Amino acid sequence: MWIVILLSLVAIAIAPFIQPPWILALIAILTSAVFYFIKKTHYPAIGISVVAVLYGAEMVSLMVFLATIAIVMMGEAAFRICSSEKYNYLAYLFVASVSSVAVMGYLNYQNILIPLTGIIVAALLKSVLKNREDALMIECIGAAMTMFLFEDISYSATLDLILLAIIISFTFGYLSYKMKAADLSGLFSGALMGILIIVFSDITWFFVMLTFFVMGTAFTKYKYEKKKAEGLAESRGGARGFMNVFANGLVSLCAAVLFGIYQHPAFVALFLGSIAAATADTTASELGMLGKTPYLITTFEKVPKGTDGGITIFGEAAATAAAFVLCLAAFAMGVIPPDMVIIGTLAGFVGTNIDSLVGATLERNGTLKNAGTNFFCTLGGGIFAMLFYLF
Repeated sequence: MWIVILLSLVAIAIAPFIQPPWILALIAILTSAVFYFIKKTHYPAIGISVVAVLYGAEMVSLMVFLATIAIVMMGEAAFRICSSEKYNYLAYLFVASVSSVAVMGYLNYQNILIPLTGIIVAALLKSVLKNREDALMIECIGAAMTMFLFEDISYSATLDLILLAIIISFTFGYLSYKMKAADLSGLFSGALMGILIIVFSDITWFFVMLTFFVMGTAFTKYKYEKKKAEGLAESRGGARGFMNVFANGLVSLCAAVLFGIYQHPAFVALFLGSIAAATADTTASELGMLGKTPYLITTFEKVPKGTDGGITIFGEAAATAAAFVLCLAAFAMGVIPPDMVIIGTLAGFVGTNIDSLVGATLERNGTLKNAGTNFFCTLGGGIFAMLFYLF
């Protein structure tokens, strides 16, 4: 690891002086080739080589290339050197952040949002992949592609807003983790989503998302032991992982980013509709199973509780009511005008029934898993709300 640290520092130091870019890329690839033949280092070598090729082809900037090295290599070194499992991710984040800021200062780069997204994505991938041999390779490529994406968007925010977003998002992420409402991957994915929503739209948008999370967690925990005894409860005590976070929040995240870029109110409707659908679906799933025998949405035949695509009148009513409460909260926070309350409530109803329809067909035959079904639920609710608003 000390050799890797030394080589990373040397690479960062000399990189700005080596032109054209393909020469630096060639040096990086040849150096990585040496590590490719050393036990347990061939995957990191592949990851750095891929990013080097992209830099040599001038597809990614020098900042993205060097920040990838700083985040993944220096962060990994800190992770391994730290002897405490309790603090190794904290060491990873701290060293990756300091290294990235140093690279920014060295290159006189201004947009801190770019390395920030790379750091969180790398940490997220690390928490998901854990002990897989190819973890470092995927971290390199994932961090580089994320930074490339947001650099290409060319969106910038003030430093105080970004710092506020980091503090708020990680605070709520950590609290969720400690309360066992999210696992480690859920912490990082939720923090990433929260930071981007705050930076691209407004902090009130984040609180709308938080309202959904609080309601969903409360409904999941409600009579959990009874649901567990009947084999209907969420696994791991209802702790959300990255798949659940992205399945329920990816559409709303995209809506927030699009609103930040274009400032069109249709993206407010997309945001609201997707979260209302997620809220309605979670409510229908967690409270609906406490009601009477459900009916399959496609044939209306009676099915056992917990069957994909099963619906109850109580579940439908509870889902619609929950969507309405979320929309009222969004209105109270000033995120939406009054007319969007009804649009969002209808979107919640539509979204949860899209979830049931997809569950009864594509999920039951094994084409999709629950995360895919949830994604179509939020996408359907979001698109419905946006189209309703526009037309």
